[in-house]
Amino acid sequence: MAVTTQHDEVLGTNFGTDAFPVQWQEGEKELFWIYDDLHIPNPVSPLFFDIGGWWLTCDHMFRRFGTPFACDWIAKEVNGYVYTAAVPCDPSLHAEATEYENRYVPRVPRDPEYAGQIGAYLGGVLPVYAANFMDWWKTRLRPEIERNFAYLDDFDYEGSSLLELAVLLEDAMDIHDRHWKIHWMLNFAQFASTQNLNAVIEAVGADTSVMGRLQSSVEDRNWDAIEDLWRGKEEVKADAELSAAFEQLTAGDVMTALRGTERGRRFISERVESHQKTFGYKAMWSHEFMYKLWVEDPAPIIEAIRGYVATDYDYPSNLQAVSDDLEAAKRDVMEGVQGEDRQKLSRALELSLNMNPLTPDHHFFVDQGTNARLRIAVIAIGRKLVQAGALDDPEEVVFLHYNELRRLIADPEAFDAKDLVSDRRDDHEEAYERRPPAWLGTATKSAIEFPYGGLWGFPDRFYAGEPSTTGEIKGLPASPGVVEGSARFVSSLEEFDQVQEGEILVCRMTNPAWVVLFTKIKGLVTEAGGAVSHPAVVAREFGIPAVVGTGNAGERIKTGDRVRVNGATGLVEVLA
Repeated sequence: MAVTTQHDEVLGTNFGTDAFPVQWQEGEKELFWIYDDLHIPNPVSPLFFDIGGWWLTCDHMFRRFGTPFACDWIAKEVNGYVYTAAVPCDPSLHAEATEYENRYVPRVPRDPEYAGQIGAYLGGVLPVYAANFMDWWKTRLRPEIERNFAYLDDFDYEGSSLLELAVLLEDAMDIHDRHWKIHWMLNFAQFASTQNLNAVIEAVGADTSVMGRLQSSVEDRNWDAIEDLWRGKEEVKADAELSAAFEQLTAGDVMTALRGTERGRRFISERVESHQKTFGYKAMWSHEFMYKLWVEDPAPIIEAIRGYVATDYDYPSNLQAVSDDLEAAKRDVMEGVQGEDRQKLSRALELSLNMNPLTPDHHFFVDQGTNARLRIAVIAIGRKLVQAGALDDPEEVVFLHYNELRRLIADPEAFDAKDLVSDRRDDHEEAYERRPPAWLGTATKSAIEFPYGGLWGFPDRFYAGEPSTTGEIKGLPASPGVVEGSARFVSSLEEFDQVQEGEILVCRMTNPAWVVLFTKIKGLVTEAGGAVSHPAVVAREFGIPAVVGTGNAGERIKTGDRVRVNGATGLVEVLA
């Protein structure tokens, strides 16, 4: 990898190494490719890459809004990992890409003046989206999504033939395409309202330190799900029979105990299955087909309720605390602002606050709900292929490419899918041994400053360089997956409130009281435990990469350290 700090157009290149070789197609080297550890940090399945990617509708997004900074966004699978690149609005650019397993040439404008002229259009329409999107969402777009969900949820998967499911899969893919187009409309509308608020705050001389606090939401589907789990916890707490069931060792044991009594069966029906139906269309990693959904496996629901019981989680007070802080932030930002400036700030604030619920809600409806239903259609086909003798396990279907799957649907004996899947599984496991760099290709100043690049930490991440390993800690592989992030060492329940969303939890050991943290963390390292210990079992249930039995991780990893956890190999790396 070559990097320069000069003011040249090209700041650096990374065309691969012996440890991470890259096969390049025409025009790809000239693009700046970012490792998508935000959505798909683990090796990707072939089928998800072919039909499930968020990037598949990005050309529509850039065309609709008239963005001068990019006209398409494409993906490339490298050694099992997903890299994506924004395509500049440059007519001279010609790059190879793949979508739905077909050769795809990213769209670029023919007019060389396009990028310099279209910005006025973007600036003109963004305020229209910001002002009107919530009304569109409530009256038109969310009802459309819910109608599509009803169609997919009510489909007779078991009673349908393999070919009928093939048509259903195409419907689910069309719905996926449409919902992601709605997602980008939402995203741009929210971005516009937030940017406008921040600009007004600065223009009127208000307190800029409260900007982050003004993005909180207190009424959305995430809070609805938490409330539903809390109500289940309250029932368990008030009922000795339910409490006894929840004292069992594993979620499976809890479900067995609940099924053994009339009260337990009623709890399953009214609380567990109801939660699955309403809030269960999600997995720990939403951008993949390999992870079971809560609607398919209630274990995470059981563990969450059990964790709430153990800590006596207080939903009303937690919600009120967020609400109080939001109200305080609103007062703080308005303080000292008078006259026309106050009216201007008030309007911008109201517009932005109305959009706040869309952050958790778009995850609920699109990233989670839409991708989950695509998985359900895929796995239903997998079950039929098992019945036809083409596969041994329905989950193996994700290791097929899109057109391979369609050939197998037409003729389950078309080729030896079992051997192919076995080889692909091996390749998938071997991919965990590789360490994907943060970027590949050619880094230019404009490329690393791509507006969405900030989601992955660019341009700062480019200038910081690849982290070096300052230490390795060996433990036992407990839950597969690779994740990199900031560590949080926790030694007691009193420190639970210090754990932030997306951190990697490091601790001596866990018990049911710790499960409340599993909905926030993205990785786990424990000093004690084995493959069937509490942290290992629960991490697998939540789909969180985990390494257990490290012995001294708490001594070697400090809060704030950047670490990389490989739950497939049992290796934890402390990064510089």
